[in-house]
Amino acid sequence: MAATTDFVAAQKQNRRNTMVLLAGLTALAALVGYLIGALLEGEASGALPLVSSAGLFAAALMGAVSVGWSAISLAMGDKMVLAMSGAKEIDKAVAPQLYNVVEEISIASGVPMPKVMVLETEALNAFATGNRVGNGTIAVTRGLLDTLSRDELQGVVAHEMAHLANLDTRYMVVVGVTVGLIALVCDMALRTLNWGSVQRRSDSKGSSGGGILVVVLLVVAILAPLAAKAVQMAVSRQREYLADATSVQFTRNPTGLISALGKLAEKAAPFPGVSRATQHLFIVNPVQTFTAKTPALLATHPDIEDRIARLRNLGR
Repeated sequence: MAATTDFVAAQKQNRRNTMVLLAGLTALAALVGYLIGALLEGEASGALPLVSSAGLFAAALMGAVSVGWSAISLAMGDKMVLAMSGAKEIDKAVAPQLYNVVEEISIASGVPMPKVMVLETEALNAFATGNRVGNGTIAVTRGLLDTLSRDELQGVVAHEMAHLANLDTRYMVVVGVTVGLIALVCDMALRTLNWGSVQRRSDSKGSSGGGILVVVLLVVAILAPLAAKAVQMAVSRQREYLADATSVQFTRNPTGLISALGKLAEKAAPFPGVSRATQHLFIVNPVQTFTAKTPALLATHPDIEDRIARLRNLGR
């Protein structure tokens, strides 16, 4: 028998884990900045310092750029996602059942009523976006509206409302921006640094420390984007587990979401407006199917069967 789950404790643990992962990403970005700054200082002076003022400056700059880039994304990210998806806002007369369900979950969760949008596709899926709790949007596909029962729709809406309540959309924007920054800077470092020249200068000065620094930067520049991507996927998977648990907290009915996930697993499919840049936002990934055997580096979502098993054991 699977172990029981205390979903309140799971929420607290996932929040802590997310903060630790974000701190780790920030530290990784600063490390990349420091190493690049130290090598650039060595290029200029002819000696590679182990403690570099340029490296410290570059580390601080990486942090500042990450924060600034994240702030811009937080301010405009939801609008960009909605524009890319092609979602259209609707009123209550167009989809009264959907509106009623969103209103119910809004009251149950204490989250201000979000905008309600529909994506005109037969695929089954849904996502939420918003830079703050009081400025959220829940979008569902036409196929989902036409296929799911009211209880199943309630489970899906509660899952998306949970993302808004837990500020998942803000977390994922910050993580995604930081991952992109690390990958961009590492790629630029590998393309533009003259490794042979740096190594010759290091050798001519007899600086073994400088040579070690070159090797360390080379390793970090190759591995950092992979590590950062793995962290991004880990955060995304944790957010899905947390939203599933919080959905049950809102509805007190895990069977609706369990049944909905089963149908979504069968009929989720790519559709216009979906890309790898937005795939992690949906309740199930519309681009790729993940199983328990999928490598963690590649999985934005947990295995559906694992999610269902956890839901069945909530509160037992």
